[in-house]
Amino acid sequence: MTRDTALAALKSVKRVQIQRFGADGGKRDDVVATEEPLEIRLSWTQPDGRRAQQSISITMRTPGSDEELAAGFLLTEGIIAGRAELDAIGPCGPPAANGLINVVRVDLAPGVEVDLARLERHFYTSSSCGVCGKASLEAVAVQGRYDLRGNALQIGADNLGALPERLRGMQSVFDRTGGLHASGLFDAAGQVRASREDVGRHNALDKLIGRALLKDELPLSDCGVVVSGRASFELMQKAMMAGIPILAAVGAPSSLAVEFAEEFGMTLVGFLQANRFNAYSRRDRIV
Repeated sequence: MTRDTALAALKSVKRVQIQRFGADGGKRDDVVATEEPLEIRLSWTQPDGRRAQQSISITMRTPGSDEELAAGFLLTEGIIAGRAELDAIGPCGPPAANGLINVVRVDLAPGVEVDLARLERHFYTSSSCGVCGKASLEAVAVQGRYDLRGNALQIGADNLGALPERLRGMQSVFDRTGGLHASGLFDAAGQVRASREDVGRHNALDKLIGRALLKDELPLSDCGVVVSGRASFELMQKAMMAGIPILAAVGAPSSLAVEFAEEFGMTLVGFLQANRFNAYSRRDRIV
């Protein structure tokens, strides 16, 4: 663990004083999940050989795994296609007053082209505020790199139902604060290979996918992802961009998430519990 990573881990929670009401009332200390802005900057080589740099996103996140978050964001938003397009990634600039560095710069490899028009459109063409469902689906179809329709991954219903408890057991910061989302990567045996936490649902998944990207493990065609909240279009899009054929959510799916799963051949599970859940698409992957 690097010094910056260790510092970020310490800053993932913040101690505050509260007034508790009830039988055990009184003033006491409590801990809450830290929420800090992270600016992602992109640097690339222009045709004339000079380096260009541009800020492309600011997201509110829980500090920790910032490099994974930036890498996962670039991949799932279609800005890069894989690990080979990354040259370097790391914290940038001086630390804030609390000791955290809230800027990450991603240097693209020489020869990687950047679609400036796409970067300019990013904020108002994101899946969370698309013009309509049909337009959003068509936009993702253009970006998609993996065809998941023929993916043969299967998982037993019992193993699927065990995932929420297994993911919960890996949520160390949630145990202290009760205020974080989580995403976990699981295999056909129902074992959670890796997990990430964040105040933002999309950030937790980007961190998880970014981890795999930096390890050059994409596509994640032999894995599914379990998320602690609801299943949205945005989470479905990110899973598809990483080649993940199954998304299981503890909460409810949105209508566009269901349409997305049907369109791209993904298995979508909602209301996941130990002994019950709903399968909305590609039920053949659950045995």
